[in-house]
Amino acid sequence: MHETRPKIRLYFDAPLCTGAELLLEEQAHYVSTVMRHGPGDCVEVFNGRDGAWTARITQASKRKIACTVEKQIALQQNPPDVWLLFAPIKKARTDFIVEKAAEMGVSRICPVFTQFTNSERLRRDRLRAHAIEAAEQCGGTFVPEVAEAMKLGSLLSDWDSRRRILFCDERRNAEPAQTVLRNYTRGPWAILIGPEGGFSQEEADAMYARDFVVPVSLGPRVLRADTAAVAAIAAWQMALGDWV
Repeated sequence: MHETRPKIRLYFDAPLCTGAELLLEEQAHYVSTVMRHGPGDCVEVFNGRDGAWTARITQASKRKIACTVEKQIALQQNPPDVWLLFAPIKKARTDFIVEKAAEMGVSRICPVFTQFTNSERLRRDRLRAHAIEAAEQCGGTFVPEVAEAMKLGSLLSDWDSRRRILFCDERRNAEPAQTVLRNYTRGPWAILIGPEGGFSQEEADAMYARDFVVPVSLGPRVLRADTAAVAAIAAWQMALGDWV
């Protein structure tokens, strides 16, 4: 019989090993009041580095939860080396992109400002929190880094050409992603998704001029930016990632 895993999964940024003592504060209300867990109950914890572990609660209140780490129940599983580069859009839809990118298995999330980006205020800590929550809910043991936002031109000027960029061209001039990706192998990649207004002609020309850029179409219809991010990650994962 398979051992029943705890119902609660929590991210905690500390080394995890048998006997380690953890003090959970941010999650205390959720654990004790919402989920009604107390001394003797177990939770699952992970830190993005050491896999997943069970931890038994020793003290519980609305403000603090103390627990002792008992044993490892899952090895660390990291995603493929693929980044998501995306132009921020409206707040809720930007949150959606970050959540789905974490769930679907990217290693780094990089907001980029393009000429037509109409959202210039980002809270990196809030996006990081969404990535952590997505990892907690999907059973993952890895939380992707959320990088500082950069202008697209600045990002490309210092780009390592060994990392190919899957350029999702909303003008649909390129070949379908699944057709194109059959010609490539695994390795470091990034996926670039534009803003609601698409890429400017200048930006598109600059992308096509770079040898490490791989232009693709995401189908016969123009997708919203958040939909395009999910579609592109899925296409890459099914061709070159850990979905195969």
